[in-house]
Amino acid sequence: MRPLFLFMAAVLITACTSRVQRPLIVAHRGASFDAPENTIPAFLLAWEQGADAIEGDFFLTADGEIVCIHDTRTGRVADRDLVVHESTLEEMSRLDVGAWKGEQFKGTGIPTLSEVFKLVPAGRKIFVEIKPGIEILPKLYEEIDRSGLGKKQIVIISFNSGVIKEFKLEKPEYKAYWLSDFREDEQGNIVPGVENVLKTLEDSGADGFSSNFRLIDRDYIRKIIDAGYEYHVWTVNDPETALRFSRYGAGSVTTDKPGLIREYLESDIDALK
Repeated sequence: MRPLFLFMAAVLITACTSRVQRPLIVAHRGASFDAPENTIPAFLLAWEQGADAIEGDFFLTADGEIVCIHDTRTGRVADRDLVVHESTLEEMSRLDVGAWKGEQFKGTGIPTLSEVFKLVPAGRKIFVEIKPGIEILPKLYEEIDRSGLGKKQIVIISFNSGVIKEFKLEKPEYKAYWLSDFREDEQGNIVPGVENVLKTLEDSGADGFSSNFRLIDRDYIRKIIDAGYEYHVWTVNDPETALRFSRYGAGSVTTDKPGLIREYLESDIDALK
């Protein structure tokens, strides 16, 4: 009787441990609520706030370098409005992308992908969002190969499933997730539907699906997970929403407030049981 009791206790402990596993906290463009997005100060602050990973957006310049910026133009965050793919790295490096966030960030520049890679500590990850098409991939491969980071530390994400497919063909050992947001059609159906998502994941060779948190529910997410894919969610700044998607099985929660979300999820870990 005692061996059976001990066996059942071990099973229950294992089950409970798996249920309370906290999702990774991914800092959206760094700790972008407190610091200028996609900059070295934002990424460094993300580590200070306890993020498990940082997420950044990357474009290709006119002279073939990869820079960290979200928009196709610089005007929203910089002191000059340049088209990224028409500008050289030297031109981009002259921009101030920090002053808009506060005087303390004045003079902050746009980092390159290689500079951001150097900020990733051992045991932490970076989610690299590819904004353009497959033309960026040859340079991306070079940067990955010389980054010194482990294969588990770099995750590629993109709204372009063609980018995911080409990347996975070249570097299948790295994880890559397809991104999508959601809308409702005239009949009130969620678009894309889960079957379309699963087909895109299969066709692209993606390891998982990453989406915004609006419109979808547990059943939608469980179908993706039950099909063998990971599920990840963005951009969640409300702690209760983060907790809800943790219960749904999200592997990571991307947020502008990594410190807040991490603290909340860890303090409410019993609620994840």
